Amino acid sequence: MQKRILGTNGLEVSALGFGCMGISQSYGQPLSRQDGIAIIRAAVDAGVTFFDTAEVYGPYANEDVVGEALEPVRDQAVIATKFGFHIEHGKMAGLNSHPSQIRAVADASLKRLRTDRIDLFYQHRVDPNIPIEDVAGAVKELIREGKVKHFGLSEAGAQTIRRAHAVQPVAALQSEYSLWWREPERETLPTLQELGIGFVPFSPLGKGFLTGTIDENTTFDPTDFRNVVPRFTEENRKANLAFVAWLKTFAERKQATPAQIALAWLLAQRSWIVPIPGTTKLGRLDENIAAAAVALTPDDIRHIDAAVAQITITGDRYPQAEAARTQR
Repeated sequence: MQKRILGTNGLEVSALGFGCMGISQSYGQPLSRQDGIAIIRAAVDAGVTFFDTAEVYGPYANEDVVGEALEPVRDQAVIATKFGFHIEHGKMAGLNSHPSQIRAVADASLKRLRTDRIDLFYQHRVDPNIPIEDVAGAVKELIREGKVKHFGLSEAGAQTIRRAHAVQPVAALQSEYSLWWREPERETLPTLQELGIGFVPFSPLGKGFLTGTIDENTTFDPTDFRNVVPRFTEENRKANLAFVAWLKTFAERKQATPAQIALAWLLAQRSWIVPIPGTTKLGRLDENIAAAAVALTPDDIRHIDAAVAQITITGDRYPQAEAARTQR
């Protein structure tokens, strides 16, 4: 697989990464430890070098699986993990980016990941109670000590990115971006372009909707978080099918799948964008990776953009409580 560079300090990763969260939570029943390790190693074998996890996924279980899976090939892999939530009794209990907490999370993550360095350490959500300069300064110290290689932010607004970057260069911003969530194009992408920061879109397939396999009749496992996402109510899914229908038709003309077009579109936006689709199925992994070879022409991009502009996507991307934590 082709490689891309995130930031200005030479963080090289595969053009498509692998989002590991779904192995342990959020999209129905978690995989067994054995199956989780197997799909991560299959991604390695297919050329993926960039793996995304976080202490809060599980919590803790995801980092542990990722650490075991990648331990035999550690020097071939770039591991990204995150700090920023307070975890109590195994659940998220608010935000916590106090410098002492950042250091504690780094030390604990290093153990679970079975490694001596975190390649990319993201603040998972901006903490309004801790100045971003203090957060960046804490990560800067970890970088000096060799425990962390690069600093990242997640779901941060343009001014926060600028303030953090002035203290410690930000290698990458991770935020949601896809054909059905294009808000980052307003302020985020121009800011990243100006500062030389890479962009790592999560949910690049719209939490599965852009695969074309979900409709108004789809039922989710009771543990699946899409049950509480406004965009995934039965009524909103029905309204949003018009876009997927168009995407399926376009994909057929390109001899690709809807998911492959959605990923190829992201890759075509900027040379420093690295989507991180996740999956628990080997067939989907192969499908996603093949998207890196789908070439979209400038005319293709214009057709896609014109179609998107004509279709209104219905429903918020997060429940209200979670939405309040984004774009600070």
